[in-house]
Amino acid sequence: MDFHTDPRPAPDDCSTMTEVRQGVDAIDRLLVAVLAERQRYMDAAARIKTDRAAVRDVARVEEVVARVKAAARAAGLSETIAEPVWRTLIEACIAHEFGVWDRLRQTA
Repeated sequence: MDFHTDPRPAPDDCSTMTEVRQGVDAIDRLLVAVLAERQRYMDAAARIKTDRAAVRDVARVEEVVARVKAAARAAGLSETIAEPVWRTLIEACIAHEFGVWDRLRQTA
């Protein structure tokens, strides 16, 4: 995905709140697109996992958080933003995956 297809001013070039808001709104649109793709991976996981108990994988959660924190540091994103955002995202994705897992295996 090309993250610069949505025109927006660079943060350092902003001189008005209108420009800041334009940039934030563009980033939000990109985040929604990326999160929708992430959700489709959760749908695939629900389809692939044969055991409902495998949906919540605590070790994997901690692995993802550790990788996100390292990526955040490298990108200049505060870990105090990244960690709680990802933990919330992961919990929402797990809940979504449980719902998809159950729906795929409903008996009529």
